[in-house]
Amino acid sequence: MSQDGVDLDKSLGYLLKEASSALRAAMEEVLRPLGMTVTHYSCLELLAQRPGLSNSELARGAFVTRQSMNVLLQALEREGDVTRPAAAPVGKVLPTRLTPRGRRKLEKATAAVRSVEVRMLAGLTGAEQSGAFRILRSMVDSLRESDDSA
Repeated sequence: MSQDGVDLDKSLGYLLKEASSALRAAMEEVLRPLGMTVTHYSCLELLAQRPGLSNSELARGAFVTRQSMNVLLQALEREGDVTRPAAAPVGKVLPTRLTPRGRRKLEKATAAVRSVEVRMLAGLTGAEQSGAFRILRSMVDSLRESDDSA
């Protein structure tokens, strides 16, 4: 560790980034045989839970740029996984919806992703899982609050 640097062995931020990277890699591994990426899965999951989201809302929810999401949505539309109207019903927003084919693909992907989460949490008791969730939620909220006040 440099005199003014961060001790990576004791940095919670670095450990969170490492956990995030390990989780993403494990998810990509189980999604690859299904022909999906984490972003692809996230998009389908978001649409299942909140039908009609716009490109911008999906991009925010999947942590990608609007341009990347637009490219993905065009591909998903060509494959028949989602539908979007040809013209915006209101303003410029093209609400996106899952098709039955998209739902079937999502069911398989959800089971695969759930298996990763089960593996990730296997060493924790129910109380530890709840505590970890609460702590992480608090960290995210604290960081977003400081973003909002800036």
